[in-house]
Amino acid sequence: MLHLGLRVTDLERSLAFYTTLGYAELGSVPETAFGSLTMLQLPDDPFVSLELVHDPARPVEDIGAVNHLVIQVNDLDATIADLAARGVTAEPPAEPGPGIRTSWLTDPDGYRIELVQWPPGHPAGMTAADFA
Repeated sequence: MLHLGLRVTDLERSLAFYTTLGYAELGSVPETAFGSLTMLQLPDDPFVSLELVHDPARPVEDIGAVNHLVIQVNDLDATIADLAARGVTAEPPAEPGPGIRTSWLTDPDGYRIELVQWPPGHPAGMTAADFA
C-alpha cells in the first residue's frame, strides 16, 4: 500500500491536527476531480503515508468506511504527554496483548486513530508472528 487518502471537511483544521501528531506537509495538488490533495509524511517514513482530500462542496458526512488509522510510536506515555501539551487528548493507555500498548484519539472529522507501542524487539509493524 502506498498511502491512504482521507476526506476532510476543513483542510486547515485537519492539517493543524495531523501536524500536531507529527506529520509534515510534503506537498499539495490544488485542484483535482476529488478536490485539493495535501500529502503528509511522518518523520521516520521515507514516503507519504496520508493524503488529506478536501473539497468544500463535499464535507465529510460519513466516516463509517474507515474504521481507524494506526500510528506506531516509540514511547506511548511520552507521545500522550506531548499531544496533551499541544491540546490533543488521547485515551488512557491499554495493553491489548503481551507488551503491546495502545491509546486512541479522534481527529476533527471523527476518524479514530490508534497509537501503538510495540514491545522491545518487535519488528516495525505487524507480521505473521503476531498471529501465531
